[in-house]
Amino acid sequence: MDYLTPNPDLYNIPFLIDSYKDMPYVSLGGSGLRVPVVGLGTWKMGYPDTGDGSRVNEQQSLAILDRAAELGVCFWDTANRYNNASGNSERIIGNWFQQNPGDRRNIIVATKAFGGMDGFTPNHCRLSRSNILESVYASLERLQTDYIDLLYFHSYEGSTPAEESLTAIEDLVKQDLIRYFGVSNFTVENLESYKSVQNQLSIRCRVVAVQNQFDPLNGEAEKYRGVLNYAHQEGISFVAWSPLAKGLLSEKYLHMEKIGEGDRLYDEGDLKKPLDKIVIQKLNRLASLARQWELTLSQLALAWLLSLPGMGPIIPSSSSVKQLEENADVGKVRLNTEQLQQINDVLSTT
Repeated sequence: MDYLTPNPDLYNIPFLIDSYKDMPYVSLGGSGLRVPVVGLGTWKMGYPDTGDGSRVNEQQSLAILDRAAELGVCFWDTANRYNNASGNSERIIGNWFQQNPGDRRNIIVATKAFGGMDGFTPNHCRLSRSNILESVYASLERLQTDYIDLLYFHSYEGSTPAEESLTAIEDLVKQDLIRYFGVSNFTVENLESYKSVQNQLSIRCRVVAVQNQFDPLNGEAEKYRGVLNYAHQEGISFVAWSPLAKGLLSEKYLHMEKIGEGDRLYDEGDLKKPLDKIVIQKLNRLASLARQWELTLSQLALAWLLSLPGMGPIIPSSSSVKQLEENADVGKVRLNTEQLQQINDVLSTT
């Protein structure tokens, strides 16, 4: 008979722990799953030479994922359609799992299903039972794993009965192909409609996270306003996508003369806001506060987000190991009441 080798170091840690590699963990919504307060968005990862629109190649991506695992940044957010519906972001993570099979249990992977993917017929999109199941099977293959920790619906879709979509999730959970369920780009009305159906059908797998756009400068998009407050009231974790306003809340946009090809807002032709006088003033005032507190501008922005009631883990993307390390340090930052008020004063300037 084989016996496990005793591990004195593991035996001597507290019976219940709330951190890993010094990274604090919190509950994801009302579930028992605990996630690091700082995660990693992987939309930039792929194969740029193929024209998939990614920004970080496989070698760079694997180095970032290696360091993320070392720092306890173990909540990795991806989607099947990232990188021009190539699936390449998922493939990068899958290749990392293949190289590090012993670390799979340490990583919490979130991916998404909804939009056109893995085929061209009307049945290769939306939230039909067929597309949900086929999307999950394809994501599992690309991720080279047996299960997905958290599956999001990437958007709300009203043409498919909610009962069909939600019972498909319930079946996937029973098969242990996915373990938790979330939604993305949902309004309060959308969330309420799902809650009503779940109650009627006595569905046990509830929405534990909602991933919507949110950043300190813009808050919630107009269509989705009120979702953060709703999430707080309902015990759902709000996960902000684009928490740094597409990179605007980083040091580089304090020096517009250095902005050029390779910067997201420049590449997307969306430099109107960075050139706005009030926005420039806010960025400089926030950067001044950050320097006083020995933070970078992006660290200040991320730490402020983590202070908001209802806010779950943050998932900033990283283009380099250095950027990842800077983001990871936010897990140790706690802004006091006075600091938060000073930031709020700047953000409320019109």
